Amino acid sequence: MYLSSASEYITEKAIEKSSAKIFPKDTVLIAMYGATIGNCSILSIDAATNQACAAFKPNEKILPEFLYYFFCSIKEELVLKGVGGAQPNISISILKNVGIPNYSINTQKEIIKLLNLNKSIIDKRKAQILALSNLTQSVFLEMFGDPVSNEKNWKELKLSEAGDLKRGLSKHRPRNAPELLNGPYPLIQTGNIGKQNLFISKYNQTYSEFGLKQSKLWPKGTLCITIAANIAQTGILSFDACFPDSVVAFIPKIKISNIYVHYWFTFFQKIIEANAPESAQKNINLKILGELVINVPPIDFQTKFENIVSKIEYEKKQLQDSLLQLETSYNALLKLAFNGEIFND
Repeated sequence: MYLSSASEYITEKAIEKSSAKIFPKDTVLIAMYGATIGNCSILSIDAATNQACAAFKPNEKILPEFLYYFFCSIKEELVLKGVGGAQPNISISILKNVGIPNYSINTQKEIIKLLNLNKSIIDKRKAQILALSNLTQSVFLEMFGDPVSNEKNWKELKLSEAGDLKRGLSKHRPRNAPELLNGPYPLIQTGNIGKQNLFISKYNQTYSEFGLKQSKLWPKGTLCITIAANIAQTGILSFDACFPDSVVAFIPKIKISNIYVHYWFTFFQKIIEANAPESAQKNINLKILGELVINVPPIDFQTKFENIVSKIEYEKKQLQDSLLQLETSYNALLKLAFNGEIFND
């Protein structure tokens, strides 16, 4: 909710010569375009912004947190109204025409109190999920040591010796041809892989029978590795799926656990990405991937780790399901809080 620090700073001289403006503490900011379009924050410090942000300075009749929650409640509506092609833009004219509910300060405080309570429960649930993710990392380090230094002197193999690396297939051009899509076969993209998730459980697109003919259906349990965009992110298929050549399948040739390999990658992902060749976008090829040296502990150690991970993942799934319910209730509450169904002056 609050912005209390910045990753970049600007001089007074630069402000004078640019479109950047300084806004005071308690200003409510809205991202007008880009990946975060419609997102809101409240400044807890004086700060400069550029033309990508719209700024609302609350007066004595409206509280910053109330304004923040109100804009959160209409985010989808604002984004849909955004104009533009490749990059939608929420214009100033759209924002100026937004009608803000005229509640008394006391009612605003009641709304803030209710939404703060619900948001804090969601934040706690997210913290619990993150703690379980960190627990898995800790268990890995305790059992196998630091994989970068191989402090426990496990056997080492090139990744290509431990398993076959096969690129996904998408032969047809253009790749988004209508006849390829909207069928029964899940299509995994790089954006579906990683993000601290062990298993790939979501997809945004599907292939038709024609789409499948120019691709390949990989079985449930396949370890997927991204080699473009979000490089060296990994995840295990929880269903049969297709994927393009920006994703590589790892198929073990020795006794090695895909779950172990997935978590091994989490320690090396940033290193691999930092050293990736860069053209239009960073990417790595099968040769680079295959030359990576992986530590290979005894399979009984890996199986023990798998069993621990399975228990942690079960607990995590329960919390994630709970989080989904909490977020659904919170989003409904956001709408109700500003249409007079809960509070009415």
